[in-house]
Amino acid sequence: MQQYDYLIVGSGLFGATFAHLAKKQGKRCLVIDKRNHLGGNIFCDNIEGINVHRYGAHIFHTNDKRVWDFVNSIVEFNRYTNSPVANYKGRLYNLPFNMNTFYQMWGVKTPDEARRIIDEQREEALEALGGQEPKNLEEQALVLVGKDIFYTLIKEYTEKQWGRRCSELPSFIIKRLPLRFVYDNNYFNSLYQGIPVGGYNKLIDGLLNGVDCLTGIDFFQSPYREWRKCSERLVYTGALDEFFGFCYGALDWRTVSFKTRVEDITNFQGNAVVNYTSHEVPYTRIIEHKHFEMFGEEVENCTKTVISEEYSEEYKNGMEPYYPVNDLRNNELAEKYRELAEKQSDIIFGGRLAEYKYYDMDQVIARTFNIFDHLNV
Repeated sequence: MQQYDYLIVGSGLFGATFAHLAKKQGKRCLVIDKRNHLGGNIFCDNIEGINVHRYGAHIFHTNDKRVWDFVNSIVEFNRYTNSPVANYKGRLYNLPFNMNTFYQMWGVKTPDEARRIIDEQREEALEALGGQEPKNLEEQALVLVGKDIFYTLIKEYTEKQWGRRCSELPSFIIKRLPLRFVYDNNYFNSLYQGIPVGGYNKLIDGLLNGVDCLTGIDFFQSPYREWRKCSERLVYTGALDEFFGFCYGALDWRTVSFKTRVEDITNFQGNAVVNYTSHEVPYTRIIEHKHFEMFGEEVENCTKTVISEEYSEEYKNGMEPYYPVNDLRNNELAEKYRELAEKQSDIIFGGRLAEYKYYDMDQVIARTFNIFDHLNV
């Protein structure tokens, strides 16, 4: 078997970025992935000329100029700005919570009018607590934004996402809920934002250019010892508990499934992302993929569109883990696994699954930079 400096398990952003950095240092890398494609969750299918985010909407945003310059050195990014819309029982509200949202909810037109209503409702929530700290997410949210925003735009949507009532979720999940008293629908505060021109596959292909890659290889179903013989060091980006054979028990995850279909019209909903915040609709949102990369006349010139209904589910074996469940039990369990990981001197654990931490895409790349910068490559 050919010898490599690094065997990298997983070809998502962490694995692909690490391989790119190592190759630039003259290191030989082999990347393996159990899926039949590279790119992890940012992989795109091309359907009807539209780049479809197979594993859900991925919108790149960052304040880190080093990260932004790095990804743009691989592929040019467009000017897409994330401005989702919320649909609550047929009524539409702009997100994030801003003056457009407040006008749609109460008819107010000035920041002072909006603040007055929110402050009154927050005071009601504080009085209901009787001087005690919020014990759960519901109480915490009511204290932060008041009842109207909570019951219309947060409560049912959050319950669909987590599969639990807000009164059963810990308060620390939402430490703050930003309120903007300006007319600004840009969801992110990041300096830089966009989608790779030509889709995320262009980014992954650029990162892995010249790197040996094998797909359809399940690290745990293959002879582990044989794979380890081919490299000096291992970079692991899969689930943390799985690597250690679930010796302390399984970590909990939330997962997502999608129902994707082609619509024989040019424009289905007029926006890339529409959240459905009521229990009356079983899915959490609809993604219309063409709006990530097509603007103006391009939307109409592409005669069909592709949409995906997104459903949040409890993780079961065989599913793809998406989001760590950062409650007390899982945080304590994850810490025990991290202590095991730190003892593996020839293994690097990186990424959302291997660290059991929620990372945005830019944070994954920054994390890779940080780990690589401190390595004796």
